This record gives sequence, structure tokens and C-alpha cells, in this order.
Amino acid sequence: MLKPSDETDSMFPELEDAQVARLMSFGEQRHVEAGEIVFDQGDALHGVFVVLQGSIEIGAVSNGEAAAIRILHRGAFTGEVNQLSGRRSLVQCRAGEASTLLEIGRPNLQSILRIDPTLGEIFLRAFLLRRAYLIANSVGDALLIGSSHSGDTLRLRAFLGRNGHPHTYVDIERDPDVQALLDQFEISVNDIPVLICRNEMVLRNPSNAEAAACFGLNAGIENDGVYDLIVVGAGPSGLAAAVYGASEGLNALVLESTAPGGQAGSSSRIENYLGFPTGISGQDLAGRAFVQAEKFGAQIAVARGASALRCARPPYTIELGEGGSVQGRSIIIAAGAQYRKLTLPNLAQFEGAGVYYGATKVEAQLCSDDEVAVVGGGNSAGQAAMFLSAHAKHVHLLVRGSGLSDTMSRYLISRIEASPGITLRPRTEVEALEGNGSLQRIRWRNSETGSADTHEIQHLFLMTGACPNTAWLGGCLALDNKHFIKTGTDLGPEWPLRRPPHLLETSVPGVFAVGDIRAGSAKRVAAAVGEGSMAVQFVHKVLAE
Repeated sequence: MLKPSDETDSMFPELEDAQVARLMSFGEQRHVEAGEIVFDQGDALHGVFVVLQGSIEIGAVSNGEAAAIRILHRGAFTGEVNQLSGRRSLVQCRAGEASTLLEIGRPNLQSILRIDPTLGEIFLRAFLLRRAYLIANSVGDALLIGSSHSGDTLRLRAFLGRNGHPHTYVDIERDPDVQALLDQFEISVNDIPVLICRNEMVLRNPSNAEAAACFGLNAGIENDGVYDLIVVGAGPSGLAAAVYGASEGLNALVLESTAPGGQAGSSSRIENYLGFPTGISGQDLAGRAFVQAEKFGAQIAVARGASALRCARPPYTIELGEGGSVQGRSIIIAAGAQYRKLTLPNLAQFEGAGVYYGATKVEAQLCSDDEVAVVGGGNSAGQAAMFLSAHAKHVHLLVRGSGLSDTMSRYLISRIEASPGITLRPRTEVEALEGNGSLQRIRWRNSETGSADTHEIQHLFLMTGACPNTAWLGGCLALDNKHFIKTGTDLGPEWPLRRPPHLLETSVPGVFAVGDIRAGSAKRVAAAVGEGSMAVQFVHKVLAE
């Protein structure tokens, strides 16, 4: 059980009597007997409980048994970030004695967050700290059994991690007790990776959408009706649009194919974003923005990517990759861009099994004390090289050009030059990958000298340029010659109305493009956030027409 401390007091604060009194009109009183389950792990149809009299116990459930995390007394309350979205509970709550509780439902909780900043701050701080505790201590309803040589294992670990869903990971390569676990669930090694959901469902190599469905990550999100605003993509620009749209009263839905954060979400540290002088990881930034959007009532669907846009007339229809569709009176496309792939015949064979497109804690654990190679000359590659140098034996930074000065921020260049753990290799390109099942060797060539070298490197990080995610648009919108979306004055004769297009408006009125997917965008997190918030102002104008 957690012992009282400054940190746990912030995680489990006790409201003053006057603060409890302010909450009374938002909830209903409920009496529970000693030992009664107030809510169980996996329950979703309950609110936040404030203790008025008596005590309740929060417990982590494992193998059907609950281990106490904290006992809550008068003024303390239950809940964490799942409470904002209506997702299932990850813990159990039991009455320690006969108690009187105040139950505040989700709609009223969101009202409190909007209209009472003092109480809202207390709730949100506690919710965020509790989620951090659950993740750090693997408290939840997910068990992933996989292999460090499996691309699908890495995919599922990244999906759960970037969605902030606590899980326990067991590696068959390293855990001597894993066979007993496999036997318990009648799982063969050929079924790896396996995701055990809610301690009852065994999913063999599930898709991200199947995992999201099993854990109820999209609980409460309906496809019926017409939204004021649909945002495609939950990177920095999309989350900014969701925050501003929902906070200004729009009925907003965000569609994200994997997890919040976009390309920025895989960044180990962003140090040039305003207001964070010590830096912040892309995942932490995305997690805060996600909670902020939900606080204002935006609905965010994960593993629900857009597969087609029907743009003949409003309301516009977006077809979903996993089936179904949604309609919106306005659309903001923030689907971002992906790193370009190397033109190597066997690249796909090693993706997730030695070749990676992000450098997070998950990938860093895989390459601990090994040599790694990073390909790319932009800030993302520089941040990855610096981050990995703290975990890997050595980092080789490969760039096609003569140096980094034209593509990378000066502060990163200085750190790379000063780091003994990083070797910059200019005018160097990867020309071959070798391995049996997973990557084992890399051959690269220096274009200036013509010399080629083979290195025993099992981890390759690719961060080479941007390729926009526009293939799903099916010709609906005007694109430039690099397939980025054209907006505003760049449209010219492609604009159909008498009025001029708004700054971020595409060739279809009421459909906007922001962030990396937009032609001419700055490709910086701060710029993406600015565009996402700015687009909402234009959405209001279009909806008022």
C-alpha cells in the first residue's frame, strides 16, 4: 500500500469541507456496506466517488485478488484519466467500512472541470499522477507476451505505451518463467505475440483496432449523427484543433489511426517548444494535450484511421479503415507525414525487428549496450541520436549531405559534436541490410570515397524526410507535386467559390489542412499547434455561412 508522502498526497488529495459542499449539487449520495464492491476493474458505468463518511480502498487486481493501493477517507475521491473518456476502470474500489459516498457522473465531472478552475485543477492533477503511477507499476488489465525479435510485439508495445494504457510485458527471450505462463493460457510459441485482455480474453497477434476494442479505448464514441468538426489525426496540430474546437463549443471528433502524438509523439525530447525550457518528450506532450481535449469534451477515437474522404457536398463523409463512417459539417485534416523509407529490397522484412521509425523508451530498451545507426539529418534524427547515446554502446549518425548545418538546429549540432558516444558519418548511405529473421548487419557506403563497410549493427533508426499521408484522399483535394495538400492562396483556379479561401482551407470549402500534411508548412511542433488552433477560427466562419 502507498504510504503518505508529498507525492501521494498530491495523488490522493483530500478536499476541504467547503470544496465538498460545492460538489454536492453535481452528484448523488450513495450508501455502501463494509466489504461492498463500489466498482470493479473493467467497470465503466460509474462516476467519480467522493468520500463523505467512512472509507474506501483502491486496489490493483491480479489473478482475481486485489492488493490495496490506497485507503481513501473523508474528502478523498476516486478516478483517473479514464474517467474523462468513459473507458473501463483499471482498478477495483471496495468499501472498507459502512460509508456514505457522493457519486459524480462523467457529464457533471466535465462541467466541474470547465466552470470551477480550482477543483478542476485538483481533479486533473490527481488523475494525471494516478495514471503515471499505474503505468510505472504496470497496474491494469493488459498482459503482453512477446519477443524482442518480433515486429508485431514492438507494434503492440508502442500502441499500448503511446496510448498510455498500463500493461505488463513478458519477453519469451528473457523470462525463464514464461513457459508456465504460456501453458496456463494454452498458448504456443507460434502464437507470439499474445495480448491477454482483462485477464480473460487471449488475442493472438491482434491488430491495433482489435486491441483498442478489447480494452474499450473508444468507449462512448458513436458513429451516428453529424459532428460540427472532425479532425483527422491526433498529432500536435490535430490535438490543438480538438482543444480549441471543443473548448469553443463545437461537437468535435478526432480520428487517430494509431495513438496520439503523431510523428512528434515518437520524439524522445523536444527542447525548442515554447514554455518547456528543460524539454518534454513527444509522448508526454501528446498525453497532456489528449487529456486537455477530453477535459473540454472532445471525443478521440484511436486505431480508427480514415480510409477515404467523400467530399461531393457537406456534410462530408469519412470512411473508416476498420469499417463504418462518420460525417462532419467541417473537416480539419491533420494526418501528418511519415519518414520516407529506404529503397532496399528487404526493408519490410526487418521493420520492427531491427529497423525502427521512432526512438522511444521501448526501442531504447531493445538496443541497450549495442551499437546503433541513425539515418537522417533533421532535428528528429539529432534528438534520437542524443537520446540513444545514453542507452546504446555507440551511435552512428548517417547523413547524405556534407554535414548538419543546413538541416538541424544549432543546439543539437553542438551536442552531437561534443558527444563521445556519437560518430557523425557525412555523405554516407545505407545500401544493404542482412539478417535471418531480425537485422544483424548493415552495409553503408561513403559517396565521396566510394568505400563500403559492413558493420555488426542490429538496430537501425530511419528518420529521412517526410512523405505526406494523403493517399487516402482519393483525388478529393488539390495536392502539390510532392503530394502535400495545397491551401489558401496557393490554390488559384482550383478554388470553386466566389469568396477567397481561408488561409488553411483546401480546394473543398469547409475542409482545412494543418501541420506537416499541408504544403509549405514549417514542420515544427509549435507551428503545427498554431495552425491547428488557427483553423478552428476559420471553421466557425464556414459553419456560420
